[in-house]
Amino acid sequence: MTKTVFFISDLHLGLESPEKELEKELLFVKFLKFSEKKISDLYILGDLFDYWFEYKRVFQKGYFRTFNAMAELVNAGTNIHYIIGNHDFLHVDFFEKHIGTKLYHDPIEVDINNKKFFLGHGDGLVKNDTGYKILKKVLRNPITQRLYSMIHPDLGIKIASTSSKKSRDYTKQKDYGENDWLFETAKEKIDNGFDYVLFGHSHNLAEKKYKDGYYINLGTWLSKPCYGKFEDQKFDIIEWK
Repeated sequence: MTKTVFFISDLHLGLESPEKELEKELLFVKFLKFSEKKISDLYILGDLFDYWFEYKRVFQKGYFRTFNAMAELVNAGTNIHYIIGNHDFLHVDFFEKHIGTKLYHDPIEVDINNKKFFLGHGDGLVKNDTGYKILKKVLRNPITQRLYSMIHPDLGIKIASTSSKKSRDYTKQKDYGENDWLFETAKEKIDNGFDYVLFGHSHNLAEKKYKDGYYINLGTWLSKPCYGKFEDQKFDIIEWK
């Protein structure tokens, strides 16, 4: 029996005005409810939130609808896989323990309907992006995160919010040359035997064939809410309205 699997990336919940955030969150909740009983797995390829820093006894308010809808989807039998992105500053166990998702700190390799998938957010996978790779090691360092967790949550979340905006501006303005840098990374993966390579991060919606494989970028819900669907050996990018 073949699986039906959905993929999403880069919603950046918490970025825009309260009015736009409510509209976007309700749209996402409807998507989660639409997914119930239709799919075996949902893969979130990073940056579900514009920033996320998880404290031991405190978590960010304002996302109750999202948490509840995700938990209901898990309870309905869907596996939710969350690959953290560059705006996911620190995840501990909230999503795994209280929602039931599976959390991944690095790209993963999975077999879906006898096709080999390489799934990741896309950050840190560009050869000439040395500055970000160094910054990522600092931000993901357990000592750095432990020290940061000692800051009062109100101040810590404010700092994280400011940092996430700077990170997004850096990614947007960075000149990586004429090539689609994530496509170049995807080509290497396809040469190594993968059938599909999926990323987010760049916010550039794309579907490109290379030899016998495909590179997919899921874009961002900031400009065009959409999701990837793999069913019966076919991959589609579907706009979500």
